[in-house]
Amino acid sequence: MTKDIRPLAGKVALVAGGTRGGGRGIAVELGAAGATVYVTGRSSTGGRSALDRPETIEETAGRVTAAGGLGIPVRTDHSSPEEVRALVDRIAAEQDGRLDVLVNSVWGGDPLTDWEHPLWEQDLDTGLRLLRQAVETHIITSRYALPLMVARGSGLVVEVTDGNTARYRGTFFYDLAKSAVIRLAVAQAAELRPHGVAAVALTPGFLRSEALLEHFGVTEDNWRDGAAKDPNFAHSETPAYLGRAVAALAADPDVMAKSGRALATWGLYREYGFTDADGSRPDFAAHWAENLEAEYGPLGDPL
Repeated sequence: MTKDIRPLAGKVALVAGGTRGGGRGIAVELGAAGATVYVTGRSSTGGRSALDRPETIEETAGRVTAAGGLGIPVRTDHSSPEEVRALVDRIAAEQDGRLDVLVNSVWGGDPLTDWEHPLWEQDLDTGLRLLRQAVETHIITSRYALPLMVARGSGLVVEVTDGNTARYRGTFFYDLAKSAVIRLAVAQAAELRPHGVAAVALTPGFLRSEALLEHFGVTEDNWRDGAAKDPNFAHSETPAYLGRAVAALAADPDVMAKSGRALATWGLYREYGFTDADGSRPDFAAHWAENLEAEYGPLGDPL
């Protein structure tokens, strides 16, 4: 019997925050698995978000379709309940009430993150804005999207975060945001379990996003040259690796067994056997244990 190479054919996904980075990688890999993917965010051909980056939801949606799925871009500000409700109403109308996968990947907090100062020296308004951007957007999106899954008695929610342990992440508001997103997955899992819907948190390792490539002054073609600035960059991974982890979870008939857990690409590749775009299998936790733990301590206890 031939193995189905499009295990998500007929499935419908919403990737909130799918414009670039991990969200884009997830959207494209869900498309490669055959899904119809609604790609949302604030950066579109009609105008850029406050981040003022060139990537757009239309570009991501085009990549979803080129990969074998169907990409549908919908410009949405996920901090607006009205816009999110309209988005979900559109999905329900166009897909006969079906939504199989919800990915909460909204972030946009890089320019709001202060890595230099402790809480008592940071600008409070900026820190609270980061929390609204990185946490409230996820809550709003789940609030309106979850009823579609509950009504069908199946589905998967993925909360994209940074790290899957209790280790302090370097600065107060960033740490609070990423830790809170994990708790969003735990809380949703508890409430969704009676309805057959799973919720997990998921982290990449050292993610080679568009912005990070620019930071290191490289492209995806010569990215290894970035290791001259930071040797740890040699152990980074593409957004496709994160996307393949989500696609594997979404295709797993036993995904409920993982509901409520904080997962990582470096654990899931071992179980599901997926590779990064170049065929490698980056394992940032193993790299950390071997090269960074002596200086920075262990990654931390599981959350």
